[in-house]
Amino acid sequence: MEIKPMYTLPSLEPICSISTVAVLTSGGDAPGMNAAIRGVVRSALSQNISVFGIQRGFSGLLQDDMHLLNSSSVSNIVQRGGTFLKSARCPEFHDSNNRHRAAKILSQRGIEALIVIGGDGSLTGAHLFEEETGIPVIGLPGTIDNDIFGTEDTIGFDTAMNTALDAIDRIRDTADSHERHFLVEVMGRNSGFLATHVGIAAGAEMILVPEYAINIEEVALQLATSRRSGMGSSGIIVVAEGNKPNLTHGIAQQLEQHGLTPHISILGHIQRGGRPSGHDRVLASCLGSISIDYLLAGYSDIMVGVSDGSVVDVPLDDLIRYRKGLDPELLKIALQLHK
Repeated sequence: MEIKPMYTLPSLEPICSISTVAVLTSGGDAPGMNAAIRGVVRSALSQNISVFGIQRGFSGLLQDDMHLLNSSSVSNIVQRGGTFLKSARCPEFHDSNNRHRAAKILSQRGIEALIVIGGDGSLTGAHLFEEETGIPVIGLPGTIDNDIFGTEDTIGFDTAMNTALDAIDRIRDTADSHERHFLVEVMGRNSGFLATHVGIAAGAEMILVPEYAINIEEVALQLATSRRSGMGSSGIIVVAEGNKPNLTHGIAQQLEQHGLTPHISILGHIQRGGRPSGHDRVLASCLGSISIDYLLAGYSDIMVGVSDGSVVDVPLDDLIRYRKGLDPELLKIALQLHK
């Protein structure tokens, strides 16, 4: 019986020569970013390509804050959360003049290509940078939200899901002991991927996500009916944070008006930290390593992701034009499991 690899990797023929590349992490940190950086560095060095590590994302690029990395620079980091290159959001990079200034900084350093690890905002910036300056760019999807078009998985999603799941399992012990309902808020301003997967895995009684409008009366009625039937004296309601401030507190207040007294637990940034799972380490290592092969094969302005068990390339422009939708069948499954 043939054992298949975790991912099917593309066969890429090198057609160009590159001597120096740079790598940065941008936006929100995600577990596994260090493994991705390591994959980039070790793969590049094996092909005699020098690598500059840029500190604090695009902000560090604009400040010319970077240094050469060697094999020792990325030793003993795959098990560490966060990103040792640090990360930051950079409003200044929205300005085309600053993007051209960044290109000049790279050229002065002799850097011929840039690898960007981050979420949709970071990869949008990478696309605009390549489009305006012509410097080759490869993007890697690093975000716990798993909301990037063209890839089924993102670096950090698996770890964040398991971190939230572990917390909810503990919260449920208290919920059952005191016969209480808990609103547990997980990250996801514009996407319910994390909330949906966590909710199903945790056996949550309800999942509320930004993709679908919340009908508080229906939520209250369902909870009250379950309580009266003796099947819902306690329970977990997973809420994606959404893009409205204090959304979860607002939901709690509205439920109180219907005679319920839910408790609130906001998991917050705990979901972004901690040791990356084995899955995220392998995913990040594969994508980081293969990004160098894509550059040598002449690719640019793409994101390297995964689909149907294979590593794939997706035009960065597609990430801007299309949105990755939440499969409504997942929520349907959640509802069927907890009736």
